Amino acid sequence: MLEFKYDTQLLIEGKNLDEDVISEYFTENFKGDCLLAVGDDELIKIHFHTNEPWKVLEYCASLGEIHDIVVEDMDRQARGLQG
Repeated sequence: MLEFKYDTQLLIEGKNLDEDVISEYFTENFKGDCLLAVGDDELIKIHFHTNEPWKVLEYCASLGEIHDIVVEDMDRQARGLQG
């Protein structure tokens, strides 16, 4: 059984984005692992494993426009089912 069920990936498009600030917010406010927050001040790629992807989406949407959103159920994938 996986500790964190959902692989959550998306892009944030905005102005004055800071990957360090975003990473720190994730670390302090969300339970999860495998955090990746990379990009520049206008586009950030997020990858995060969590049990509460809706919280990630809500926070990221507060920073700018979010798109290319993928939320995959890794538990289903591990059992050979569609994610």
